[in-house]
Amino acid sequence: MLKTHPGGCHCGAVRYRVDIDLSKPVTQCNCSICSRTGALLSFVPASAFTLEKGDDSLTDYQFKRKNIHHLFCKVCGVRSFARGQGPNGPMVAINTRCLDEVDAATLNVRHFDGKSL
Repeated sequence: MLKTHPGGCHCGAVRYRVDIDLSKPVTQCNCSICSRTGALLSFVPASAFTLEKGDDSLTDYQFKRKNIHHLFCKVCGVRSFARGQGPNGPMVAINTRCLDEVDAATLNVRHFDGKSL
């Protein structure tokens, strides 16, 4: 069920809204960055994401193949979303732990072996 959720970083400098179906599994990846930051990811088309505030507060980090823009708040350091190219075009990887009023313990988590890529 698609629902609009607000979200953002810890300090509030970065705020967004996203149309997302949280009844679908979210991804817990074991790659070097996801395992260190504890992200629980859900992937949405870029058209389902609206950055409402904080473009000037974002810092971009890329590594390995440099396919994903791992964006984080330069004020508080929280990585609430990332941008990249998905199989169907531009996508946004939402860290569902950064969505307002969403309890991560209620999400259906699937594990992904990103470490092996």
